Amino acid sequence: MCGIVGLFGESDETSVRRMLQKISHRGPDGEGCRQLDDVEAVLGHRRLAIIDPAGGHQPIPDVHAPDRRAIVSNGMLYNYRQLRERFSAEPFVTSSDAESIFKVCLADDVAAVEQLDGMFAFLVVKEDRLIAARDPIGIKPLYFARADGRLLFASEIKAFEGVSTDVEEFPAGHVLTADLNTGECLLEPFFEVPEPRSAICDAATAAAAIRETLEDSVVKRLQSDVPLGCFLSGGLDSSIITALACRHQPDMHTFAVGLEGSSDLLAARRVADFLGTQHHELRITADDVRQALPQILYHLESYDRDLVRSAVPCWFVSQLAAEHVTVVLTGEGADELFAGYAYHKSYHDGAALMQELHRSIGAMHNVNLQRVDRMTMAHGLEARVPFLDRDVIDLGMQIAPELKLPPGAVSGDEKWILRKAFEDLLLREIVWRDKEQFDEGSGLSVLMQQIVPAGEPLTPLPDGRMPRSEEEAWYARLLQDRFGEASAVFRLTARWEDNRVG
Repeated sequence: MCGIVGLFGESDETSVRRMLQKISHRGPDGEGCRQLDDVEAVLGHRRLAIIDPAGGHQPIPDVHAPDRRAIVSNGMLYNYRQLRERFSAEPFVTSSDAESIFKVCLADDVAAVEQLDGMFAFLVVKEDRLIAARDPIGIKPLYFARADGRLLFASEIKAFEGVSTDVEEFPAGHVLTADLNTGECLLEPFFEVPEPRSAICDAATAAAAIRETLEDSVVKRLQSDVPLGCFLSGGLDSSIITALACRHQPDMHTFAVGLEGSSDLLAARRVADFLGTQHHELRITADDVRQALPQILYHLESYDRDLVRSAVPCWFVSQLAAEHVTVVLTGEGADELFAGYAYHKSYHDGAALMQELHRSIGAMHNVNLQRVDRMTMAHGLEARVPFLDRDVIDLGMQIAPELKLPPGAVSGDEKWILRKAFEDLLLREIVWRDKEQFDEGSGLSVLMQQIVPAGEPLTPLPDGRMPRSEEEAWYARLLQDRFGEASAVFRLTARWEDNRVG
């Protein structure tokens, strides 16, 4: 987990260093910059050391052509050891997962992305050719822009401040190739969320498949050369991930936050006691939120009301976890795969519900996944999301909608098949606990509405949209104040209901 920058069309290390400074929080363990002699290109990297902490510094050059080939990468490749075996006859300069990406790209060019199992955003220079890619779901961020004939890339929008306002989000599941002599680019998809197909209608079959596939996903994500823990809200999703992780790693650290007496704190404590984890909790106050909110918005790069509400507890739990570990597992993606949100109950047609789940998985990159990435990285913490493994997503798109949300479902029936798959692994009161979103269970949803200054004006935002409430207008004003020039941030702010099915 790191921050990356690339500048193509001008060998300007000073600009790359300035861009890296804007995202220095993503990599507290070091900074690297490499100018490539044969092309007008500079790669920059801020490092959070996870795999090969001592030797995995980036940019990584090719030992055969160090002035013409190099990589910078952000994320975690879970099959890096298997890929490394393929190139066992070749010299490696690190033991990091990023070098496995590099070797495959050098060997197979754009076809390499089909072989990568993980969350990633990377830039590879291969002589006069650039390969840039972002993981299938967009767990890791990447943005790009053109300015004065140059092509620029960075992990966060703020890196482009003072360089370009014409910033675009690099789409999830895409790979870009560029001729560094002519500047010609080609952007192509390499992954699409599988179409729903209701191939599994038997509850026992579905539950067994979920159990096996999700456990495999968790085990993959336990790879780390530094301490690892779990976010634990006490809700179904984080409790399942924690329970599965504890089966393979003893003495797991868990982390929970909330207002004094909030349901999340109480439920998380019950799960932690049941599983025997080393549990840590933090009680948040209104003053804590007021003080931290400008920083939260700056790192989040969004004013969306719903996203900000969930970002606040995520900020504080990341702050807490970073005092003890460097990697955490989280439960994001379960609601989108298995129909866990309240609005899902308004769908009375199973096909329409499945299409909405399909849409929402594809939309996570600039809403909930943006929140997870930005809040954890603001504290030098890597977050991994087992529910968004490609195999888990594919399985989720095969399970019939009536197993996810039974007809006539009431509160506590959401994600029914997920609950059934793990009802023997957790306390019944946790498995069948009513769904509460992170901001609700922590008590922060109500608090955020209470601390909004009275009379916040409802005027058009820089992106032309109207704020949905005084609360959202307040977030937008604070965001504008913190950034100054924030046109790109406002233009790229997404809302969860955008393009909702039905």
